[in-house]
Formats: sequence, C-alpha cells, structure tokens
Amino acid sequence: MKLEALHHITMITGEAQKNVAFYADVLGLRLVKKTVNFDQPEAYHLYFGDEQGSPGSILTWFEFPGAARGRAGLGMVHTLQLGVADGASLDFWAERLAAHGYDAVRADPRTLRFEDYDGLGLELVVADDGNPPLRAAHPEIPAEHAIVGLEGARAYSMFANVEESVLTDTLGFTHLGGGEYRLDGDERHFHWAYDQATRTGTPGAGTVHHIAWASRDGDHLGWQERVQRAGGFVTDVLDRDYFRSIYFREPRGVLFEIATLSPGFAVDEPADRLGEELRLPRQHEHLRAQLEQALTPVVNPRAARRQEAKA
Repeated sequence: MKLEALHHITMITGEAQKNVAFYADVLGLRLVKKTVNFDQPEAYHLYFGDEQGSPGSILTWFEFPGAARGRAGLGMVHTLQLGVADGASLDFWAERLAAHGYDAVRADPRTLRFEDYDGLGLELVVADDGNPPLRAAHPEIPAEHAIVGLEGARAYSMFANVEESVLTDTLGFTHLGGGEYRLDGDERHFHWAYDQATRTGTPGAGTVHHIAWASRDGDHLGWQERVQRAGGFVTDVLDRDYFRSIYFREPRGVLFEIATLSPGFAVDEPADRLGEELRLPRQHEHLRAQLEQALTPVVNPRAARRQEAKA
C-alpha cells in the first residue's frame, strides 16, 4: 500500500471571479468544476487542473467573499511549485505574467517566483525528473510552455530539519535530508519540504487550507487505519462526490487529506463541458434556487470564448 503522490491542494480566496481570471486565463489551467463547499454551501468551491481534471494537476479554492488577506506561518503551506518544461518556458511565463501586471523573479535558472492576486506564493519550476505532463489547453499559451502539473509544495515548521517520522514511517515519504522529502507513486511523484518557521500565521485569502494525497480506492480504509494506529486523529470517510476523503493534521500542523483517485470530475457533466455549470453536492441540491440567487455568477473563460466564436 502506497500513496499515489499528490491529489490536490486547496486554498482560500476572497473573490471567485478574480480567482477564475487568474488561474483559468492568465495561467491557462482549465476550470474543471464549479461547485460549493460541502460544509458551507453559500461559498463557492472552484477546481482547476489539466484537460481531464487529473489528480496531480488540481488546485482548488474556497471563496469567502471579501475575506481579508492571510499570511502563511507556523504549520502552514507557504509556496506551491507548478511544473513547466524548460528554461524557455520560464522566459515565456516571465513575459506573460509581466504583461498581466504580475512581477516575477528568476530565483535561479530553474525557478520563476511570483504571487497571485491574493498574495499566495507560487513558483514555476523546470519539471524534468519524470512526472508525466498534465496540460490544459489555452489559445494564448503554446503547448510546449503550458503548466504540466504540480511538482511540489513547501510549509513552515518548527524543527524543520528534523526528520518527520509520520511522513516516512506512516505515509511512505522518502526523507532526502534537511527538511526535504519526496513522495513516489506508481506514475507520479511530489516534492514536499519544511522551512524553519519564524512567525505564526493568519488564515485568510491567499493561504492554503489543506493538501491532499492520492490513494487507490481499495487502499483508502487502510490509510485511515494506518493513521489511527500511528496515534493520529483521523475523520470518518467523507463522500466529496468526485472522490472520497479522510482528513487529519500531521504533527507539524498542516492539514492533510487522503483522497481517492475516482470517480473523477466527469461523473456529473460531460467531459467537454467541465466547469461550465454550477454543480451542487447531492446533499445541497434542494438549495439550488436559493444558492443560484445568492452566489455571484462566475464567467468561465473557456465557455465565454466559445460563445464569442459563435457570435
């Protein structure tokens, strides 16, 4: 039994349309699902990824309108690393981000560092160590420069350089030294790291809510049992419509989720129309009229381009 690397990462934003404009247009990811928070259905939950919404490509956001900007600190993820093909792609992205008003800094020959509109720390990194590419199509972004999936994430921790046995002994990560780890699945891998915390954090817009690791469906209950045996408090299995989930907080304070690989995002709408209609969890379908009136409409750039082409 082993985890299949990353499933998704979930953040908080204060404005859904800005979120869609940046990730589905500026960065060229596909909006693959427009739904609501299971626990707070008055809040959007937006999913972005490759053309199929593949695990390993998925970034998601809870929208809490007007949420104040947060700040990453102790026990929080502070940087997400998105893969691109090579240095030429980093050059392309530096120019594209600048054209849209975002400052990007070439931290080294393999890394371009910037922040999104909420202040979330992002890096584009050269992804040449084995992950199969997970691309979305965008008319302004050549395929050779498209984002190819999530490569890594970094969190703040006390005792960052001390090996975390829950990662290695319970979850199957490989400790690479210092605060660096790698999680290898059968097809994909993910780089995880702790940096020394120098401050406490404040949840809010631009901060990470949780990070989810991918599990084969048949192993999911086994992971729940393994976390329990290690002394962790883990939730019951929760049906999230597009995957099933368990949650627990690892010893450094980061909220972890383990999510199944199926059924996927095409379970309730056609694959060629992902993210174009508001899809509601089954438990909230009876609230549709109320929610459609309360939620601010969000324009999907892909659907908008198709309508423009027809006009």
